Amino acid sequence: MIRNFNTQGQLNLKRRNFLAASLFGSLALTANRMANAFDRSEMSIDRSRSAKHPQEHLSMTTLYKTQKVDDVEVFYREAGRVGAPVLLLLHGYPTSSHMFRDLIPLLANDYHVIAPDLPGFGNTKAPPRGTFDYTFDQLAQIVIGFTNALNLKKYALYVFDYGAPTGFRVAVAHPERVTAIISQNGNAYEDGLSDVWGPYQAYWRAPSEKTREACRDALSPEAIRMQYLHGADPLKVSPDGYTLDIAYISRPRMDDIQLDLVLDYRTNVASYPAWQAYFREHQPPLLAVWGDQDPFFLPAGAQAYKRDIPEAEVHLLNTGHFALETNAHDIADYIRDFLKRKVKNVS
Repeated sequence: MIRNFNTQGQLNLKRRNFLAASLFGSLALTANRMANAFDRSEMSIDRSRSAKHPQEHLSMTTLYKTQKVDDVEVFYREAGRVGAPVLLLLHGYPTSSHMFRDLIPLLANDYHVIAPDLPGFGNTKAPPRGTFDYTFDQLAQIVIGFTNALNLKKYALYVFDYGAPTGFRVAVAHPERVTAIISQNGNAYEDGLSDVWGPYQAYWRAPSEKTREACRDALSPEAIRMQYLHGADPLKVSPDGYTLDIAYISRPRMDDIQLDLVLDYRTNVASYPAWQAYFREHQPPLLAVWGDQDPFFLPAGAQAYKRDIPEAEVHLLNTGHFALETNAHDIADYIRDFLKRKVKNVS
């Protein structure tokens, strides 16, 4: 009897285990099906959201394009919604539109941001020296042709370093197009020139092989690296920027192009009174955001804008010449606040 009882009990136990396993297996299968259905539902919702707002996702993506202007193939970066207020970013020496890589995504949600490489810089392809005049007048003409080709009727100008004399020529030629100016270490006053300009000024006064060669050190990797690091927190300055610039400036025959522009910079200083007259006459909304440790352009150059544009706004940042390398978010905040208050929603 005991033996039969144990056998029956074992059979009952096996049945219970089998039923429990079947039940748990069924529950697991049901849960898995529910999870898969939920995942498919979420994917469907995500696709639906993307389908409803494809332009929103596209506008936040930086695109890399080229535009033919005469004999120049202008490379440029573009982001933001077409139809939004246009912000035209003009770089300086020795860099390219690459300097705006952090700023563009911060502004693309509100503005149609466009940043070309100037002839002689970055990825823009221009004719060789001797068949193309590497002067600031010519750089400005290419920018004007570029804006015409893109049918830009109105735009705010962001000018930095060489971008300032280029952009101010554009503004004087077409004041009706310029909605505002953001000057980030972009000079228009002798007050802003530091003593570092001594060798260049000697070259301007008496051009010769000797004075030209005295400026060549500015093209060296060490000098380019210094432009990025002087007065800035080195832990916040990515080496990508100056490493790329060194590679660009080291290309064959680039040194003479850059030395031609150094000599032609004297025309910028000579144009300061004309640009200041433009400021006084047209009173463009102007924001100066300046790295106050810049070894080339002193903070006095930023403050000087107020002489001709009393409502100009000036913000000094504790950083160097390439302020975007360390303070891109700060500068983006200043720009958004300034343009929202000063500029109508035009493009």
